[in-house]
Amino acid sequence: MKKSCLVTIADGSEDLETVTIVDVLRRAGIEVTVASVGKLQVTCARGVKIEADAMLENCLNRQYDMIAIPGGLPGAEHLRDSAVLRELLLKQEREKRQFAAICAAPALVLQTHGLLENRKATCYPAFAEKLTDKSSTGNTVVVDKKCITSQGPGTAIEFSLKLVEELVGMDVAGNVAEAMLVTYP
Repeated sequence: MKKSCLVTIADGSEDLETVTIVDVLRRAGIEVTVASVGKLQVTCARGVKIEADAMLENCLNRQYDMIAIPGGLPGAEHLRDSAVLRELLLKQEREKRQFAAICAAPALVLQTHGLLENRKATCYPAFAEKLTDKSSTGNTVVVDKKCITSQGPGTAIEFSLKLVEELVGMDVAGNVAEAMLVTYP
């Protein structure tokens, strides 16, 4: 059965992180749904325009193997403030399915909604003080209890390959990395 990932976006989401997550997961054969908060076409933090596959509220009745959240400002704040995303993330946690966030999103989205309790995580260094457990903030990617976090744009490929590894295995992640001329792990 094909694995699935919901990638959430909003105006101000980090361009590089968003596109990298979607691209790398699709290269791995993972079914990716890009869902937006607010409007179907968003303008990312650096001006890249992305048209989502769906509005986030239309994804409520679907189950995903993973939910991935890019950072960027004010994108991560818009995602943090989405009641629909909060509901989806809490359901993901209850059902012991994976969720992931990069850059500002671990601190602003996951921490705000209580999803980092008793978990190690990392995030963009300027947001590290918001994390309850700061012991792993120096790591580029952290995996703890179905939660994957990463630091920012420069770690987006490593983060995305880790998502592939968690969803479909190290062999697939390695093959995707090799085709992209990236060393992994």
